[in-house]
Amino acid sequence: MSRRHPIETAVFPVAGRGTRFLPATKASPKEMLPVVDKPLIQYAVEEALEAGARRLVFITGASKRAIEDHFDSDRELENMLQSQGKSELLKQLRGVLPSYATCIYIRQPAPLGLGHAVLCAAPAVGDQPFFVHLADDLIAAEEAVLAQMGRVFTTKQASIIGCETVPRSDTDKYGIVATSGSGDTLRIESIVEKPKPAVAPSNLAVVGRYLLSPRIFEHLARIGRGAGGEIQLTDGIARLLVEEPVYAYRFRGERYDCGNKLGYLEATVAYALAHPELGRPFRAHLKKIINATKTNGAARSAAKRR
Repeated sequence: MSRRHPIETAVFPVAGRGTRFLPATKASPKEMLPVVDKPLIQYAVEEALEAGARRLVFITGASKRAIEDHFDSDRELENMLQSQGKSELLKQLRGVLPSYATCIYIRQPAPLGLGHAVLCAAPAVGDQPFFVHLADDLIAAEEAVLAQMGRVFTTKQASIIGCETVPRSDTDKYGIVATSGSGDTLRIESIVEKPKPAVAPSNLAVVGRYLLSPRIFEHLARIGRGAGGEIQLTDGIARLLVEEPVYAYRFRGERYDCGNKLGYLEATVAYALAHPELGRPFRAHLKKIINATKTNGAARSAAKRR
């Protein structure tokens, strides 16, 4: 992978049906679920743009048209806001996607897994390294995680996988890596998909950020179906690291797993508290709820003692 080429392409696998959030996701993509005032997919795109990506490749499926509409222009809405003098809202609307960014939409023909979704992006990516961003993993960070990984790439010139330490009891929910070296950037020696805690090589888990060599496409095209009857990206990475270095990067940031309801609620609260307009009144509201809960709990305890 040449040092002369920046990472210009980001791939967003968004074909999943989001069954954990039904019925909310029956007709609307899970990636369009809002965290305060922006959908998950917009946070994902903003992170990729901060990292230098200019070509945005969305691997879509059925009922995903809302994502295309979100990043398309809406002249009628813009004209209405302009006529009403709502300049700040108009600015926000026009800033959803900068003019220098290009969106490409590719339909995944069947739900064959994350590896297959990434493989579908091959014609748009070409022979250059590229980002993969899973919108379910929302990460609050001073510097976008993909940008952090891009900096690591300038030194390592190899594939980089975003990782974090998880409880050993949770290893069967993630791809898990065995590594060598020390520090935040570790060479991956092996990777396995969702191992049971008793046999997991570590508790360093792969999360939804990747910077991959285009060689991954050759392996994904050959490996066939793995766990769950799907083409697993983990299996492709396992083949890739046999022929070239792949590194695990312990990113800096707070991850919220928005693929489940609790993680989504945690993210909503955290981002609301950090919001420049809503943070202070929302914090006051939470304190009010907590104080009321404590008061009610104390009253119930006193009543029981009587």
